[in-house]
Amino acid sequence: MTVGRADAVTVRWAQPGDEAALRRLAERDSVRIPAGPALVAQEAGEIRAAIVMGRPSVVADPFHPTAHLVELLELRAAQLRRHRSSPPRLRRRAPRPRVWRPQPAAG
Repeated sequence: MTVGRADAVTVRWAQPGDEAALRRLAERDSVRIPAGPALVAQEAGEIRAAIVMGRPSVVADPFHPTAHLVELLELRAAQLRRHRSSPPRLRRRAPRPRVWRPQPAAG
């Protein structure tokens, strides 16, 4: 049995230049991609899966193994939702720097 090197996977926000690739992906999966910000999983230079934030559906290429990509997308989407819903952390303000101002000479 020969074990090959796995292709690198990139999970990122979809960009305006990804529209054609997302349309092809949706056509292959026989679905429509809802509007909204989407995360995509790219492997071997191609977008193989996508998830629209706030929507339960995932679009994936049926002609390639994508279960691992879908799992990564769902995990990242959950992280982003959790981060967005957590209360903001209070930041401690750094003390204001004291500026030395010379006093006028008494005179």
